[in-house]
Amino acid sequence: MSATAPETPSKLQLLELLAAIGTAQWRDFAAAAAHHGLTSTQAKVLAQLDTPLPMRALATLLVCDASNVTGIVDRLEARELVRREPDLHDRRVKNVVATDSGREIIRRVREEMQATHGALDTLTTAESATLYTLLGRLRPGMEEGDRRLSSR
Repeated sequence: MSATAPETPSKLQLLELLAAIGTAQWRDFAAAAAHHGLTSTQAKVLAQLDTPLPMRALATLLVCDASNVTGIVDRLEARELVRREPDLHDRRVKNVVATDSGREIIRRVREEMQATHGALDTLTTAESATLYTLLGRLRPGMEEGDRRLSSR
């Protein structure tokens, strides 16, 4: 590979790099969550609650059984980080809603992800903008893959 004409990476190389970055980011997230007495899964639930979500949707996002979500939400509710509310359109459905405390703790977890912040700090403003654009282009296809898998 020459300095002037970089070799085009294979899909496998790109996948391996994305996996390595994702794993490192997840470790950083888990460590910051643990600092606040949260498991990585509890923090992931809080991170998903920009808007109220039904328990079943959380199970899909977490790629787990709905019965597992009940225990996770029970523990978050005991700490007053989330609450359950009946859905406005279907009272049989329970939505999970982040409380102000829950939103604050996940903000702090994200803020304290030192390894991730340090890695991102090595990028120039232009590189950050390019990375954001490229990841934004990948996201819909990746999320569509998630939806296909969860509907099996």
